[in-house]
Amino acid sequence: MDEERMWLKLMKEKYPTKQAVCREIINLNAIINLPKGTEHFMSDLHGEYEAFLHILNNCSGVIREKVDSLWEEELSLNDRDEICTLIYYPREKMSRVEQKQGISEDWYRMMLNYLIELAKAVSSKYTRSKVRKALPEDFGYIIDELLHFMPDEDGNQFIYHEKILDTIIGIGNSEEFIVALAELIKRLAVDHLHIVGDIFDRGDSADKILDLLMEYHSLDIEWGNHDILWMGAAAGSEACIASAIRNNVRYGNIEILENGYGISLRSLTLFAEKMYPDLTPMEAAMKAISVILFKLEGQIILRRPEYQMEDRLLLDKVNYENKTVVSAGKTYAMNDTFFPTVDQESPYMLSPEEAEVMADLKFAFLNSQRLQKHIRFLYEKGAMYQCYNGNLLYHGCIPLDEEGNFYGIRLDGKVYMGKRCLDYAEQIARRAWTKDARQKDLDFMWYLWCGRKSPLSGRNVKTFERAFIDDKTAWHEETDPYYRHYYTEKTCNMILREFGLYSEISHIINGHTPVRTGEGEEPVRANGKLVVIDGGLSKAYHKTTGIAGYTLIYNSHGMRIKAHQPFESVEKVLEENKDIESNSEMFETEKKRVLVGDTDDGKEIKEDITTLTELLAYYQRRL
Repeated sequence: MDEERMWLKLMKEKYPTKQAVCREIINLNAIINLPKGTEHFMSDLHGEYEAFLHILNNCSGVIREKVDSLWEEELSLNDRDEICTLIYYPREKMSRVEQKQGISEDWYRMMLNYLIELAKAVSSKYTRSKVRKALPEDFGYIIDELLHFMPDEDGNQFIYHEKILDTIIGIGNSEEFIVALAELIKRLAVDHLHIVGDIFDRGDSADKILDLLMEYHSLDIEWGNHDILWMGAAAGSEACIASAIRNNVRYGNIEILENGYGISLRSLTLFAEKMYPDLTPMEAAMKAISVILFKLEGQIILRRPEYQMEDRLLLDKVNYENKTVVSAGKTYAMNDTFFPTVDQESPYMLSPEEAEVMADLKFAFLNSQRLQKHIRFLYEKGAMYQCYNGNLLYHGCIPLDEEGNFYGIRLDGKVYMGKRCLDYAEQIARRAWTKDARQKDLDFMWYLWCGRKSPLSGRNVKTFERAFIDDKTAWHEETDPYYRHYYTEKTCNMILREFGLYSEISHIINGHTPVRTGEGEEPVRANGKLVVIDGGLSKAYHKTTGIAGYTLIYNSHGMRIKAHQPFESVEKVLEENKDIESNSEMFETEKKRVLVGDTDDGKEIKEDITTLTELLAYYQRRL
């Protein structure tokens, strides 16, 4: 009774009258009968800022489709291209037009009218209240008026509309108004963004991507193995720090470390040049950080036998006389055995100079304010997995055994499998970011990055072999059985049920593994139950995949996979209106249009309606 009185008191404070309750019930019932907003899924961005920015700006082609649907019969392809480019990059496009031909008042008027009409189209599935919240502060009232004016018998509304545009153009405010409309269109075209892992590494601008994501209106992030690596590094894991640095040295992305995050490699490069004077500075740095990494990894493997990764201990298996190493029971010739810092009696112990280098690098990672801010954002918006509107999103895999059953990982004396495995991984990952973090928590961040049964890795990583063995047969990285079984509906349905989702209407949205389109692989698998959306946005993958990435669009009509060709440059877009070429395939069409009431938000709204109906009954009993 006390809880009921408290509930009643709070509800009466928010809705003090019967009419207030009725008004809110009517409003909420209207909302749940609107079409669901568009969800945009992207994965494996890998620091490719320009390509990511463009796909974000064109909403995986949604803007282009809206423009074509409105004006395909009325405007030429070139004119439609011009409108799209203006929406993608409004300031840059107007600057380019001004330089080439000058901008007339008629051009401003024409483009303002096009953008207003397009803004009306993309806002039609939202309540007026939600659109108002999305409006830019400086022009909110004016845009609201323009979006909702209706022609009347005497043409007064049309004159009102024209006078507003006259004033905007007359006082020289056209450019700012066009920018505001373009940003509104992009915001309303996509209701929610999902980043299914791997923002970092390979490309050189993950920091710029994170700056962009921090400004995005609605998103979630499923951590990838490259994200968890940087999260571990920012938390102070020395093995993660060494891995992150090695990745960026390998891909020539020193800029993100030194300019993006203010992490100096001076101590590393000076040490490397001293140890390996016959190599170029970058080759020396690569070798020095590799040896440090293999020592740090060895230390973790030795103190965490539960990881079952003893076969990755290779420094103690090097035969310096024969220049060979034993890996997986086979002897391989090595291309280099000059390791002056390796003590053959204690091969996994850092030398005093190596320890000093790592102390400098650890201090830099822990004290980079921008990196710490970005990792804090990843923790706030991210998770190991997400159940969203009936779909299951995760980056890597759900560890399975050879028969396709959930594989049990024994950690801290307990066995974790399926959903419990991912929940445990997230729990430890979050603890690693706190002041209560233990060494074993930091070690686990490294395991999540590259552990054989890590749900973010899912393969037997062969970093040492790829660095020091030329025989490529030693490079083969055995993958988790998950990647064989996830082609079957049975496996996908088992996984969906494990996470409490209905297999008949749900899907798994997966990243991590590039889709080799050139070899005939398809992103949609298991009869539509699983979609892999890592098609290779990273330039490093383009030869492997044959394309430049897959993205996914889920709107009220169904799900579409979008295949993108390589992005040339923003300069090409501005100069030639050259958009990314994309193919769209609708692989699931809803029998009836999906409404807000069918979504997770809709379920909460229906609960609110039930509560309000009970409050309304209370008011009616008192009358």
